[in-house]
Amino acid sequence: MTLRPVLFLLLCAATSLRAQTSAGEPPFPRPAARYEFDVEKDVMVAMRDGVRLATDIYRPRGLSGALPVILMRMPYNKNVYGGAVPPARFFASQGYVVVLQDVRGKFSSEGTYKVYEGDVTDWSDTFDWIGAQSWSTKKIGTYGCSYLGEGQIIAMQHRHRYHTAALPQAAGGNLGRVPGRRSFWGSVEGGANALSINFGWMPMFASIDKGARPLPQIDFAQHFKTLPTIDMTDRAGSPSWDWRNFLERSPDDPWWDAQGYLTTTDSTSTPALHVTSWFDLAAEALQEAEILSRNATTPEARDNQYVIVGPNVHCAYELSTSATKVGDLNVGDARLRYHEVYLKWFDYWLKGDQNGVRNMPKFQYFVIGKNEWRGSPVWPVKGMSETSMYLSSRGVANTSAGSGRLGMTLPKGAVRDTFTYDPMNPIPSRGGSICCTGNPKDQPGAFDHADLESSRADMLVYTSDSFASGLELTGPLRAEVYLSSDARDTDLTVKVLDVYPDGRSMNMIEGITRVRYRDGFGTPRMMERGKVYKVPVDLHATSWYLAPGHRLRVQISSSNFPRFDRNLNTGGRNYDETSGVKAHNTIHHSARYPSRLVLPVVR
Repeated sequence: MTLRPVLFLLLCAATSLRAQTSAGEPPFPRPAARYEFDVEKDVMVAMRDGVRLATDIYRPRGLSGALPVILMRMPYNKNVYGGAVPPARFFASQGYVVVLQDVRGKFSSEGTYKVYEGDVTDWSDTFDWIGAQSWSTKKIGTYGCSYLGEGQIIAMQHRHRYHTAALPQAAGGNLGRVPGRRSFWGSVEGGANALSINFGWMPMFASIDKGARPLPQIDFAQHFKTLPTIDMTDRAGSPSWDWRNFLERSPDDPWWDAQGYLTTTDSTSTPALHVTSWFDLAAEALQEAEILSRNATTPEARDNQYVIVGPNVHCAYELSTSATKVGDLNVGDARLRYHEVYLKWFDYWLKGDQNGVRNMPKFQYFVIGKNEWRGSPVWPVKGMSETSMYLSSRGVANTSAGSGRLGMTLPKGAVRDTFTYDPMNPIPSRGGSICCTGNPKDQPGAFDHADLESSRADMLVYTSDSFASGLELTGPLRAEVYLSSDARDTDLTVKVLDVYPDGRSMNMIEGITRVRYRDGFGTPRMMERGKVYKVPVDLHATSWYLAPGHRLRVQISSSNFPRFDRNLNTGGRNYDETSGVKAHNTIHHSARYPSRLVLPVVR
C-alpha cells in the first residue's frame, strides 16, 4: 500500500472527528486489556475456487485450548486499517482469537476485486476454514463498520452453522430490493446516483488496481461538474469497473440481486447488534434488522436483532464526547459505553457468559434536541402517529422571503409555485448523511442553510409557525409532492430543517426522487408537459425534538449537488450525456393536490 491511500484512510477518520467532536469530557475508554497476544501474518486461506486470501490471526497468550473467534474482512489493507487493527487488538486482549482478512483482489489476497462479488461465497469458505482450526471453538462472531458491516449482512444471509453472532455497524448500504427503496452499497437513492460518496471511494478502492490508487489530485468541486459522469473516474486517472457498472445498471436491474444485497425475502440464523446513526443510513439499517428478525430461521435470530442509533456521522459513534457536535450542531453528551456493550454481546453469544446483555432495550436511540438516549421494545416507537403538514403559499414560495407555509390544514384554493432548475447551476449540497467523499470540504452533519434559502430562487421554502410546546419527531418521514414540468424527466429534492429562534436553519433529513421512478423502480415513466404527477420522496428516519419557539421548514428543489448526480432533464440516461436543458418545475398544493410532509409525531 502506498502512502497516499494510508493518508486517505487517516483523512476519513479526521473528517469524522472534525464533523463530530468538540470540547468536553472524552469518549468512554475501552475496558482494560486482560491478555497479551501474538499475531501470525499472511496465512493464505484457499477459497472454493482456489483463490487464496491473506489472513492475519491474533491469538491471546496464556490461554490453552480452543477459543471463540471474531472475524473481520475488508478491502482496506488489514495491516494498517484503523477500523480493524485497533478492534483486533482489543478483542484479542479480552481472550478472543481475532481473524483479519483482505478480501479477494485486494492487497495481499489473490484474485480480482469487484464490490461485494467475492463476498457472496468467501464469507462461508472462511467460516469453514476457521471452524476446522484447532484453536477455534467453532463459535464465530463478526465485527466492523461500513464495508466491514455491510459484509456481515451478506454473511448473515448464508445462515452458516458457525456464524454465532454479528455486530454490523453503519451497514445500511447493503439494503437491496425492498418496496419503495433501493440502496445498493449506498450508491443509489430514489433512482439518483450518490455521486460524491461513490467518487470518494471508488477511484481508490474500487480501481482496477490490486491495492488502492492514490487519492486523485484534482479540484473536486470542478471535477464533479464535468460530463459525462460515466467517464469521471477515467478522467481522474483512476479507472473503475464498479463506477461504470453501478451507473449503467438501473435500480431494478436483476444484476443487483446476485451481489448479496438484502431483500425482503432473505433470512438469517444469526443474532445481531446493529449500530447506526441519524446522519447515516439509519432507516436502511433499521429495515435490515426488521427483515432479518421477521424472516429468521431460529428463535435466537428472530428475538435478538438489536439496534443502537446515535446522533453521529458515519462510523463515528465511539468518538462522542460529553459535548458532541455533529457538523455545527451541538447535541450534548452522546456518549455510550459502546465497547463494553460490544464485549458483553460477544461474551454472551460466544462464551456463554450470563451477563444480562439481552436485558438492554431492543432499540436504543438518541433524541437530537432533547439530547438524550431512550430505549424502546419496538420500532416505530409506541405513541408515534403519522401526522401530515401541508404546503401552501400565496403563489411565490421562492426563497425564505417568499410566502411558503407549512400547516396542519389543507390549503384553500388552487395555488402553485414555480422554479427553474438549471442542471448547469445546481443547488450545492451542505451537510447531511455523507461520508468518504475524499474532499475535506464535504462535512457531514447539520449546518445552517439560511444563506442558501435567502439567495436561491430555484429553491422553494415552506415554514411552519413556531411551536408553543415543542414537537418530537421519532420514526420514518416521507413527502408526497404534486409536480408538473415542461421537461420529460427531472429530480425532486426535499430537505427538512429545524429553524431556531435566532434564524439558524439546521438540516435534519433529506431525500430525492428521480421523477421517472415515481411509480416504482421497475416502471420508469417520462412526464408529459404540464401534467400533474404525485411524486413520493423517502425522507428516511430521525429522532429530533424541536423545542418551543422553533419552526419546521422544508426546502423543495430539483438538485442537491454533488451529493447526487444532476438530472439533465432530457429523459436520457444522464450518465453518458454531455449537456442538459433547463426545467421549469411547478409544485401544486390544494385540496386536489395536497402536497405534504408525513411526520412521525410522538405526543
